[in-house]
Amino acid sequence: MKVLVPVKRVIDYNVKARVKPDQTGVDLANVKMSMNPFCEIAVEEAVRMKENGVADEVVAVSIGPEKAQEQLRQALAMGADRAILVKTDAPVEPLAVAKILKAIVEQEGPELVILGKQAIDDDSNQTGQMLAALLGWPQGTFASKVEKDGAAVKVTREIDGGLQTVALEAPAVVTTDLRLNEPRYASLPNIMKAKKKPLDVKEPGDFGVDITPRLSVVKVAEPPKREAGVKVESVAELVSKLKSEAGVL
Repeated sequence: MKVLVPVKRVIDYNVKARVKPDQTGVDLANVKMSMNPFCEIAVEEAVRMKENGVADEVVAVSIGPEKAQEQLRQALAMGADRAILVKTDAPVEPLAVAKILKAIVEQEGPELVILGKQAIDDDSNQTGQMLAALLGWPQGTFASKVEKDGAAVKVTREIDGGLQTVALEAPAVVTTDLRLNEPRYASLPNIMKAKKKPLDVKEPGDFGVDITPRLSVVKVAEPPKREAGVKVESVAELVSKLKSEAGVL
């Protein structure tokens, strides 16, 4: 079974994002970038499937600037077999990402696509669902457990009321949640081996996909700073403040 794993280059989760002075977006200059944490989980799950004999090939894919090769090399060092970079410096919205991934799926013919449920930069949580809809494949979102059950893929997913287990008939799309696994650190020997693994570079035009944005950013602003709390002397004073100052009563 071939597994396709899309990964995204984002601001490292330990870095505090800064808004540009003109409020047109987030400042990415001289900022540490890394693989989206949910994508790391997806790569780890795919590599574990290969180690357990469930999958025989893991292909990592990224859509972004040339520097996204760093994140693909990380995926290769974790255990992916080869990688594909769809190179573009323009911002790509989830629907365009899903269309490009659909074209890659049609070329590669994987039986399973595993990707993070969301990226920590835009938090859209849309690409996996859109890809499944475009392909007409079953989907298991927010997966906390994935296992092969005969011809089906059994996914335990996290929902508001607890856990739900669904059986997906392959080919299928799975999006990963935080509790699915803990990604490994790539060893130095594997990092060196990853430099020799194949990495193909393509462009959105190669797949006939128009990535022109359909949305426009009006303004990006930091959330208001939280004000310090105050102590009150009585319940009556608390109720009064909640009514007059907080406006919640």
